[in-house]
Order: sequence, then structure tokens, then C-alpha cells
Amino acid sequence: MSFTPELVAELEVLALFDLGSTFEGVKIHQTADPKVIDAAQRLFDKELIDQRDGGYLTSLGRDAAEHVQGLLLILNSKSKTDKKLAELA
Repeated sequence: MSFTPELVAELEVLALFDLGSTFEGVKIHQTADPKVIDAAQRLFDKELIDQRDGGYLTSLGRDAAEHVQGLLLILNSKSKTDKKLAELA
């Protein structure tokens, strides 16, 4: 299994959600990049969000968004080598 451009676009939409608030959704405007609009439609079709243009995360969508955002945090963190070099600078 690999990351297709379509899956990456869906992951990017899931990363937009603020997990600190269940009252804050996401609105994908008609003027947005068509890839983002299509990604939101696919997430809606998969029942991860409650509106075709964003809206709120479903329960399953919240789980997915938590995993996506956790993975981003891990992958964007500096390596131990980078941290040691920063300490020496």
C-alpha cells in the first residue's frame, strides 16, 4: 500500500481540524483547490466528516484525524542528532 496523491489530500484535510474543540469544524470553499474539494467529498463518502464541504468530524473521522495529526507531530519532530547539533550551536 502506498500514499497516493488522493490519500495525501485526504490526510491534509484531516490535519486541518482542531482536535481541541468539538465545536469547531472546517469549511472547504468552492474556490478552494479542486484536489481539496475532491478530498473532502471522499472523506464525506467514507463517513469521516458530516458535510461534503467539510463540516465536523464524525466519531470515526475524529479517530482518523487524531492519528493523522499524531503522525505529523512525530514525523515533523527533530531527530536526536538534530537536537544534539542544536545544543552544540
